[in-house]
This record gives sequence, C-alpha cells and structure tokens, in this order.
Amino acid sequence: MTVSKTPKVLIVLVILALAGAVVMAGCGGGGSSSSESTAEESAPPPAEEEAEEEPAEEEAEEPAEEEEAGGESAASGEGKTIFSTNCASCHTLKAAGASGEVGPNLDELKPDEETVEKQVITGGGPMPAFGNKEILTPEEIKTVSTYVAEEAGK
Repeated sequence: MTVSKTPKVLIVLVILALAGAVVMAGCGGGGSSSSESTAEESAPPPAEEEAEEEPAEEEAEEPAEEEEAGGESAASGEGKTIFSTNCASCHTLKAAGASGEVGPNLDELKPDEETVEKQVITGGGPMPAFGNKEILTPEEIKTVSTYVAEEAGK
C-alpha cells in the first residue's frame, strides 16, 4: 500500500508545481501590460523629464568630482558590497559585518592586497576560484582585494 501512495503523491506534487509555474507566468504577463500603459500615460510629459534629466546629469557629475577627491570611499563601498555578496558567508571581517567561520578570519590574518588577489583568483581548499571560474571580473577582484587589505584588522 505504501508503495502505491508514493507515486500518487509525486504526481500530485508535480501537478501543483506546474500549476504554480503557470500562475507565475500569468502574473508576469499582466505586469508588462500595466507597464506599457504606465509608459503610455507618462509619454506626454517627456519635455519635463528631459528638463529634470539635465540637472540629474549635473548632479551625477558632481558625485564623480567628489569621487575623485575621495574615491577611496566609493571604492571601499563597492569592495564591501562585493565582499558581503561573495565572501562574508565564509570569512570574518569586522568592517563588513561578516562573521563566517569556514575560511580564515581576515581580521586576524591581515593579508596584503597581493595575497588576497591571488587567493580570490585561484581559490584553494573549499574556497572557489572566483577568477578562474569567472565568478568575479578582474576589476571586482582588484576592488575586493584592496578593500580586504585596507580593512582587515581594523
């Protein structure tokens, strides 16, 4: 009796999963039509939007100038984001609010930028090779390596 119930349960689960997929697909279709109507409704005032965009572009230029003056904070923020997304689950780094215990505690290890970069690219042990497997771009690797080297032990 138990053997015959198992296939029935599996069939019911598959049917429910398919029904859920159909419902989700249906929800996506409805959202695009409302986006189109929103786009159509907002189409008449593009002149206002263009006027708003010009100051926004000027505002966008101002932070770029600030970044040149204090570029480390922007790079540091990006490095923290990359670290939090890819490294924090395994490594401890107080500056990122990370307390992972799988990999080395970076606050205690205090690695230099070159060491971090090499380890991130090639991996080792349970750590994936973020560079060789193209998980992170070379720019992201450089950014996170700089961040870790600057923040470890603080």
